[in-house]
Parts: sequence; structure tokens; C-alpha cells
Amino acid sequence: MDFKYQTDGFSLKNTLECGQCFRWKKLSDGSFFGVVGNHSLRVEQKESTVVFYDTTEEEFQRLWRNYFDFDTDYHAIYQQICTDSVIEKAYTYTGEIHILRQQPWEALCSFIISQNNNIPRITGIIDRLCRQFGEPMKNGVFSFPSPQRLASLHVDDLAGLRAGFRAKYILDAARKITDGTIDIQGIYHSNIDEARKELQKICGVGPKVADCVLLFGFYRLEAFPVDVWIKRAMNYFYQNGFPKELMPYGGIAQQVIFHYIRCCEEALPDGCRR
Repeated sequence: MDFKYQTDGFSLKNTLECGQCFRWKKLSDGSFFGVVGNHSLRVEQKESTVVFYDTTEEEFQRLWRNYFDFDTDYHAIYQQICTDSVIEKAYTYTGEIHILRQQPWEALCSFIISQNNNIPRITGIIDRLCRQFGEPMKNGVFSFPSPQRLASLHVDDLAGLRAGFRAKYILDAARKITDGTIDIQGIYHSNIDEARKELQKICGVGPKVADCVLLFGFYRLEAFPVDVWIKRAMNYFYQNGFPKELMPYGGIAQQVIFHYIRCCEEALPDGCRR
């Protein structure tokens, strides 16, 4: 049984390919296959219809509706942030990108792996991590390993991941989550500065990774990760800083700008893309 969800403006492709998640793969037929927690899904968008294959309405309401953040009024949010001409142009290119409601531990581990890395290599490391330490599921995929599963390991145990210097950071994160050094629940309720400081107790987690984790793992929409692409955008479009009045939804704006300037060659002059 398949479930069909009607939505206007939403872009499944750009939501899954904008760099916020790494366990979704585009298939030859144009659909996407991904793993979220202990569930796998094949999903496809046909104009304004999103088709959830082999999914009941009950499963959609219980799991996928929240994961894809369909209950948030993105139309209203984009109306507000598109008062900025740069975001308006970016949105015209990207469509409605949603912030996925990912699990905090998976987001933390994934963005530790993302440091000084590209998306194909990040995806490969995460795939090997799940195959080696996750639990087997149907369709030949594996769940994301828990911090408890990784906490007792040593760096040599992660050699097969080919994660390089990131391996020791993964283990440090797993141990600090497991022993309570990092207060996961507290991060949800802390102000943004305190939340960043909490995450930066982990070796290898600086401001950029912390903001990625806050945005993509804790749904802190005011988080505004700044990587090399966003630095280029800031230098070219926002010499006086990003508009403060848009910061309550800065994370959504960041993703739209990030995907636009990374994928659209006309977004920035050639000299600004390096």
C-alpha cells in the first residue's frame, strides 16, 4: 500500500539533496530511498504529490509527517524571509526546502564526519559506520549505531571506516553522550549560546559543526551554520551582516542560500566561488 500526500511548494529533491542529511540516495527512477532510525522508505514527488511507497496512512502520520516537517507553515515562513531579495532569488531556484527533524545523535555524528569533507565521502563513511556497527534491517540496510554501541570502542576499531582524524571525535562524542557529560535534553531547552557551548564540550566540535547539529538535530531554526559556501555568500551579499530580523528562521534561510549558491553557477560571480 502506498500513501499519497498533497503539498504545494515543497521540494523533496532539494530537501534531501541540500546537504542536511546523508542517508538518502536517489534511485534511477527518480525516487529516493533512505533510512531513518529503524525505518527505511522509498519516496517520490510527482508535481504536488509526494508518494510514500509501501507506507500506510498510520505510519505516515506517526513517523514521516513529523520527519519531513509537514506541519510547519513553510509558506508563511518563506513569505517572511523572502522579503530579502537574495533569499527570494534563492527560493525561486530551490523551491520550498524543509528542515528535516533528524535524531540528535545521528546529526551530531554525521556533522562530525562532515568536517573538511565532501558529500560523497561523508555518505561513504556513514554507510560503512552503519554496516559495521548498526543493526541489520530489511532491504539490506542497517540502522545508525547508538552512542552506547560506539562508546566502548577504540580508534583502531574504526579503521575500516576510513574516517581519518574524525574517528577519535566520533568516539569522544559517543562516550560523552553515554556518560551524561553532554545533556541532550537540556540542549532542547537551553538558549542558543548555552546549547553551542554544551556541544563544544566534544572534541572536534567547533561553532560550525555545533550550529549544524543544533539546526538539523535539534530543530533550532535560529542556528545559522557558516561553512565556506555561506562565507562566500556573506562576503558577496551581506557585507554588513545577515539581517537580524530574519534570524528566527536563519537556519531555513541558510539552507536555501547554501543550496542555491552551491548548485547554481549564476548565483555568484566566478571570482567569488573560490
